[in-house]
Amino acid sequence: MITLYTWPTPNGKKISILLEELGLPYQAMAVDIGAGDQYKPGFLSISPNNKIPALVDPDGPDGQPISLFESGAIMLYLAGKSGRFLGKTDRERFDVLQWLMFQMGGFGPMLGQAHHFRLYAPEPIAYAIDRYTKEAQRLYGVLETRLASNQFLAAHDYTIADMACWAWAASHANQGVQLDDFPSVRRWFDSIASREPVRRGVAVLADRRRPLTDDKARALLFGQSTPVNRA
Repeated sequence: MITLYTWPTPNGKKISILLEELGLPYQAMAVDIGAGDQYKPGFLSISPNNKIPALVDPDGPDGQPISLFESGAIMLYLAGKSGRFLGKTDRERFDVLQWLMFQMGGFGPMLGQAHHFRLYAPEPIAYAIDRYTKEAQRLYGVLETRLASNQFLAAHDYTIADMACWAWAASHANQGVQLDDFPSVRRWFDSIASREPVRRGVAVLADRRRPLTDDKARALLFGQSTPVNRA
């Protein structure tokens, strides 16, 4: 059985949603990133960048176990393993890949910065809030343009690119974005939100998450401190 090491964040939800869509049996192991679990040696042996999610599949490509970190790589692995949600032709696959890279390289990192400076920074920094809120709105505009003439982001079908972007768009309010300003994105977002596997994926470990009100937890989460027994 696949083991998913995760926490209910956008990047973690990307993988639990995909696993639910694929119907693959898996167990979710909580990595409490506010308690410093991501720095424990056992987790670092799987995810050397101390980030969730990570995955271990006992039935890898050559029949041997494989471990993976980086959410985009995990999505590509699972889609490739199952032959689903990655397009059917080379042209479609490259279409999916470019929109997955859009999420990995911009839509996720920039929205993460918007989250941080709007909600979690120890003091408000007007320039940073303005800069990342505007960038978030620009990126949603990119989605709006694409989705105005396409039901989904890539390959004329629902793919891992949609799952990846949707998981981040689910926190749009925290990013200073109102989906009603982007009607095509709103239509796309609501259609994916209504899928039962997506609902199940979002619910994975959702009861474990808590508000980040503790200074120590914030320092661990944002890399400002690491446990002394990291190595």
